[in-house]
Amino acid sequence: MNKQHIINRFIKYVTIDTESDPNNPAFPSSENQWDLAKVLEKELKEIGMEDVELDENCYIMATLPSNIDYEVPTIGFVAHIDTSPDFTGKNVKPQIHENYDGKDILLNKEENIVLSPDYFENLLIYKGDTIITTDGTTLLGADDKAGVTEIVSAMEYLIQNPQIKHGKIRICFTPDEEVGKGAHMFDVEKFGAKWAYTMDGSQIGELEYESFNAASAIITVNGRMVHPGYAKGKMVNSMYIAQDIINSFPKLETPETTSGREGFYHLNSVTGEVEKTVLQYIIRDFEKEEFQTRKQYVADLIKELNEKHGGGDRITVEIKDQYYNMGEKIKPIMHIVDIAEEVMNDIGITPIIKAIRGGTDGSQLSYKGLPCPNIFAGGHNFHGRYEFVSAETIIKATEVIVGIAEKVTVNFK
Repeated sequence: MNKQHIINRFIKYVTIDTESDPNNPAFPSSENQWDLAKVLEKELKEIGMEDVELDENCYIMATLPSNIDYEVPTIGFVAHIDTSPDFTGKNVKPQIHENYDGKDILLNKEENIVLSPDYFENLLIYKGDTIITTDGTTLLGADDKAGVTEIVSAMEYLIQNPQIKHGKIRICFTPDEEVGKGAHMFDVEKFGAKWAYTMDGSQIGELEYESFNAASAIITVNGRMVHPGYAKGKMVNSMYIAQDIINSFPKLETPETTSGREGFYHLNSVTGEVEKTVLQYIIRDFEKEEFQTRKQYVADLIKELNEKHGGGDRITVEIKDQYYNMGEKIKPIMHIVDIAEEVMNDIGITPIIKAIRGGTDGSQLSYKGLPCPNIFAGGHNFHGRYEFVSAETIIKATEVIVGIAEKVTVNFK
């Protein structure tokens, strides 16, 4: 596979701003996602994909027809085109660092922004590789434009190398994954695959078939504004009550204090003034029973604090499920994970099978009838200025896709 060709493709994608908007109920949530979607629609046609379709909801689907004379399951590959609203993705300026030497990478001299293996030790995994970063003022967008690059590149490679045998392959690029809506309008029946793989993991070798159970909790505190000079006994400052709420959550059950299979509560944002303050939390746990317990804890806590601060509708909470642990749907058909694991071993990659401390489109798609394990895409330090990806890892992930396509024709012959 041509390394420079794949790097150029990735850079083309990440320099198109596709930041999604969590506050916009429209679909997609940001108009700029159409910019990349239209580029992909054109490119998929140019490389020779069939049934290329960009629908009214900004989903791009396409088909690579089978080149064998017997029936095997139709499989799919999925990635998302939007980038996280947690950090700006506008005016991304990619930087290429050839033959990484294991030392600090200066991202931005003027602002003294440094990507250091002393803090981000995962950099050392890729010593000797070509590392792609930004200038430190934006995120990179490897989440998940690395995945998009890998799928397009794998399809192009299969088309250009017809001696590699494969069954029918369907691909889809989704909008709004970063705001939890990536699978909402996904037409599983139209996609027509028996199962699929999301290319949305991180470190080389990652292979994941479990995700968090996830919910959001929006807590609203209603205060009362009175002129400060005459406020005694009358003003109710919603921000002080919000502070009490924040301090009432378990201090050791947050993202920064948990790892592995530990769940957490995460305060994602606070917006407020005297009259009204809104706190947005997310709730995460791998185990279904613990997940239910966490949601009940929040409901009970808010009930208790509401009574403490005057009752009525002083404090309200709205808890909504977002997605569930996809392992429940994948464990009964573990052969789809085994295929990916076999391919990684075949091409010299050590599989790292673990649970995702997050979610992918695959979490929701698995519950919609399309089981979707998640495979590494190569990026690290998502959603921030220190995001990076190894070009060699993008190539390896592309090889995994090609290998899975070929492996299915052998295992199901």
